Amino acid sequence: MPAHASDASQAAAVAHDLRVVVGRLRRRMREVAADGDLSPSQVSVLTRLGKGEPGAATASGLAALEHVRPQSMATTLAALEGAGLIRRDPDPADGRRLVVTLTDPGRERAVGDGQAREQWLARTMADQFDADELAVLA
Repeated sequence: MPAHASDASQAAAVAHDLRVVVGRLRRRMREVAADGDLSPSQVSVLTRLGKGEPGAATASGLAALEHVRPQSMATTLAALEGAGLIRRDPDPADGRRLVVTLTDPGRERAVGDGQAREQWLARTMADQFDADELAVLA
C-alpha cells in the first residue's frame, strides 16, 4: 500500500475518533452549564448573545446561526423573554425588525454558564493530562 494511502487511512481514523470525542465533550459541557431550567437551544442562544456574535441580534439571524426554522427560534426566544433573560425591542434603523438583547439576569446567566463550563474543563484536564499532554494541547 502506498504511503499516502496509509496516511489517509490513519487521518480518517483520527478524524473519526476526534469527532466522537468532540461530540462527547460538547454534550458534557452542555450538561455542566445547564441546571435544568433551560433547554440546550436556549443556553446556546444566551451564549451567542453574550458573545455578541455578528448576526445574533435578530430572530432570523439567530435562527440561521442555530440552523433552525424561524418558527422554532421564535419559540425559544419567547421562553427566554418569559424568563426575563432577553428582551426584544424595535430596531431603530428598521422598525419592522426586533433586536434581541440580553437583560441583566440574562447576561449574568450567560457569563455564569460559560464560567462553569471553563472551570469544569480546566479541572478535568488537570486531572486527566500530564504536563507534556497539556503542552501538546497548548
